Amino acid sequence: MNTAISAPIPSSALHDVTLQVGGMTCASCVRRVEKALQAVPGVQAASVNLATEKASVQALPNVPVAALTAALGKAGYPATVVEAAAPPAAEPAGGLPVWWPVAAGAVLTLPLMLPMLLGLMLPGWLQLLLATPVQFVLGARFYRAGWHALRAGSGNMDLLVALGTSAAYGLSLWLLLSHPGHAHLYFEASAAVITLVLLGKWLEQRAKRQTTDAIRALNALRPTTARVLRGEAEVEVPVADVRVDDVVVVRPGDRIPVDGEIASGESHVDESLITGESLPVAKAPGDRVTGGAINAEGTLTVRTMAIGAETTLARIIRLVESAQASKAPIQRIVDRVSAVFVPVVLAIAALTFLGWWLHAGDVEQALINAVAVLVIACPCALGLATPTTLMAGTGVAARQGILIKDVEALELAHAVTVVGFDKTGTLTLGQPGVVAVEPAAGVDRAEVLALAAALQRASSHPLAMAVQQQAQAERLAVPAATETGALPGRGVQGRVQGRALALGSTRLLRERGLQAGALAEVAQRLEDEGRTVSWLLADDAVLGLLAFGDRVKDTAAAAIAELHSRGIRTVMLTGDSHGAAAGVAQALGIVEVHAEVLPADKAAAVQRLREGGTVVAFVGDGLNDGPALAAASVGFAMAGGADVATEAAGITLMRGDLRLVADALDISRRTLAKIRQGLFWAFAYNVIGIPLAAAGLLNPVIAGAAMAFSSVSVVANALTLKRWRGTAKDNRP
Repeated sequence: MNTAISAPIPSSALHDVTLQVGGMTCASCVRRVEKALQAVPGVQAASVNLATEKASVQALPNVPVAALTAALGKAGYPATVVEAAAPPAAEPAGGLPVWWPVAAGAVLTLPLMLPMLLGLMLPGWLQLLLATPVQFVLGARFYRAGWHALRAGSGNMDLLVALGTSAAYGLSLWLLLSHPGHAHLYFEASAAVITLVLLGKWLEQRAKRQTTDAIRALNALRPTTARVLRGEAEVEVPVADVRVDDVVVVRPGDRIPVDGEIASGESHVDESLITGESLPVAKAPGDRVTGGAINAEGTLTVRTMAIGAETTLARIIRLVESAQASKAPIQRIVDRVSAVFVPVVLAIAALTFLGWWLHAGDVEQALINAVAVLVIACPCALGLATPTTLMAGTGVAARQGILIKDVEALELAHAVTVVGFDKTGTLTLGQPGVVAVEPAAGVDRAEVLALAAALQRASSHPLAMAVQQQAQAERLAVPAATETGALPGRGVQGRVQGRALALGSTRLLRERGLQAGALAEVAQRLEDEGRTVSWLLADDAVLGLLAFGDRVKDTAAAAIAELHSRGIRTVMLTGDSHGAAAGVAQALGIVEVHAEVLPADKAAAVQRLREGGTVVAFVGDGLNDGPALAAASVGFAMAGGADVATEAAGITLMRGDLRLVADALDISRRTLAKIRQGLFWAFAYNVIGIPLAAAGLLNPVIAGAAMAFSSVSVVANALTLKRWRGTAKDNRP
């Protein structure tokens, strides 16, 4: 017999569909929705997030969306397609407020509860009159959803509530009709349970909405219009009509509508909600700006470079939404538990009824205890613990400049014990700067720098720019230079203040027959560190030297120190020379250095670090860092680096502050702790509550309150993550 083995379909050949799913109430519903979607021919994968009430589907291109929504409708879950980049839904305007069922339930249930608490009883017919609309009008949703679950051959929270409250209501009705003078009826139990469940769901929905605050805030950054230059006139048009290369005018106080490059004007730009950078950033012609940032005091003209879905803001929103919609590995445990949870609870409730009936011979008491088991055993908290915490954690991280696109990376990051760093562009700025100015005996340091800047003033060479920037930073008066010209392969020359001067390489020094003297040893040390040395020469003497190198980022030393204080080992992996690598490593306190490493060897070095189960993070920004980022347990890419780096990494740092690495590890640790707390309490409610209910120690009303409180408390616990603030936010250098 021949067996055909089908090749896996590449993800590029599939199309993604996001559905907003209604009617889900617990972890069991998640499983049912996923099964219903996966049963549609052509669907390759389906993942459902209870907190966002969204289903992410990967299907073949020929699978119609109508087939997906029809499958969910048949399973009892109405669904609609979510448009790409659509903002989180707000509460619908008009009509009855969303809390009206809770208010109506409270109005009808309180008269049933108060007489009981005061030791009085309402007439049975009045109790029936108050409880019936609660049971069959406000509680209709539980019957509908429970019936759909039964038709699908499974169970959910709604089925448990419907069975439990129907039993209490039915027992009360039977006692009222058959024993009119019966001392106690249980209408208050059925009505109170439904009202408490509705209250819990309403509070839960309010809390869940707060977990989407990050996405809502990012969406709010999107301007709807832009002022575009058409000839000499400014024309206000919808942002959707702006095209690449259009010139957009941004007035003071306006949000920048597109990604682009400043063509004219200078200002400060507030990018805090995009990068987490709390201080406004100075911008001048040639600088890049990001759509959604706020222009401060100056008018800017911006040449459009990206629009619509290709803007930085749109990509951030997509990545955060993708992370929030995906499932963490720890969620798989919950999915397996939820698959058997409701059937097990139904079996326990049946055994409770039979046990009490056979033991005490009291059908009434047996039924009430079975009702308590059904009511308290709600799996809502189990289904909400992981997704709500992930949403809160990824949301607060995004608002502080840490973009988590892979929740598996978030789950792993807390266990990182080794962090590898690329050097150029990651630990350093990736551009040359003046790292040393050494004057000869009898010459002033400031004079050496000013004269060098004078010779380099007309040059656009990177080293010349570095000299000019250093002189400007030190506020030096740079004299004028005349007769300047290049010395090919050697440097530049000219006349400054009547003196013939030259700035060039060691080769130029030797050609002119000049002696470095005491500076020779200094120059050798700097060259051993991987620095480029230039000599400032007069006709008959050496005036000094300048050393150039890639400057270390301001935050790098603090970031390395923070990681070391947490017991995390740091390693440098760079393709640069041993001397350049050693100089940076020594300045930062990194002991382990691997220099002159090829890109493929970087990945192999990361793999060696991972031997023995070590969890390794790698931080990089360049094209050559892609393999190492992919090989690491957790990859950190620096925003603004190569696309391949950000694609290979699970976490992107939206600004160049390396302290965000420690912050990302910290938010991972806190998020995992909250997930574990949520799952612990979710399991604890059931592990403790079900036996108590089966033992007859819980009234159904108390069981209903505990069940409602369990979901709310789990979501509220997740929301405490919103108070997290990273070290990079508060302790700037």
